[in-house]
Amino acid sequence: MEDLISKTRDIRRHILNITAEANSGHPGGSLSAVEILTVLYFSLLNINPKEPQWVDRDRFILSKSHACPVLYAALCESGFFPKKELKSFRSINGLLQGHAHIKTPGVDMSGGSLGQGLSFGVGVALSAKLDSKRYYTYVLLGDGECDEGQIWEAAMSATHYKADNLTAIVDRNRIQNDRSTDQVMQLEPFVEKWQAFGWHTQEVDGHDITALVSALNKTKEIKDVPSVIIANTVKGKGVSFMEGNPAFHGKAANKEELIAALKEID
Repeated sequence: MEDLISKTRDIRRHILNITAEANSGHPGGSLSAVEILTVLYFSLLNINPKEPQWVDRDRFILSKSHACPVLYAALCESGFFPKKELKSFRSINGLLQGHAHIKTPGVDMSGGSLGQGLSFGVGVALSAKLDSKRYYTYVLLGDGECDEGQIWEAAMSATHYKADNLTAIVDRNRIQNDRSTDQVMQLEPFVEKWQAFGWHTQEVDGHDITALVSALNKTKEIKDVPSVIIANTVKGKGVSFMEGNPAFHGKAANKEELIAALKEID
């Protein structure tokens, strides 16, 4: 547990540093997902950084692809590429683009438009069943993109095809772009919606590592239906002036803010 907590600090530092150096990116929605990615990459996923395309690896799909700083940080800390590559974030022809791209070692889906990751994940999960493979597929969704009709088409499809090797995790930070999700589109009753679509549903504190480990392990016991974990989070988690602040959806910290933010994390 201490190792995982320490890893969350490392990942938060990377997120703040690379977005500040690029003077662009999405720190808020990356910081809210740190514990989720930490548990996945350092406690759960069956992956091999030395062989990124290993056919039997577990798959992770970042549907909220603009939050790629958290994925890049986790991949870097896992050993998929050297730390020096973090400096290429959002640079032309750099290894780490502004939205996750499959040219980056460890990235399983190129993202951009929201709402597509769950459909992609359903296809990957069904491919495993057709090929008699035992890997699991995990999809991280933003709560804002759950406004998209394609999410619910995919949810219905996953249940129909009994994709019990598929787990969706919703980063429920309640802010999309420049306002609250409730102002854009009312999602509640959110848990009940997933249940109505036939998914095994759990709701947890998305910053509680123990709760996340327990919930993710539970999904492997579920048969014949897909699983979803609603992870209640805080956008900008870990930095007081970023927490719950829509301004840091797509705004990097300036020099003074970066210094203050790094002090809070340390």
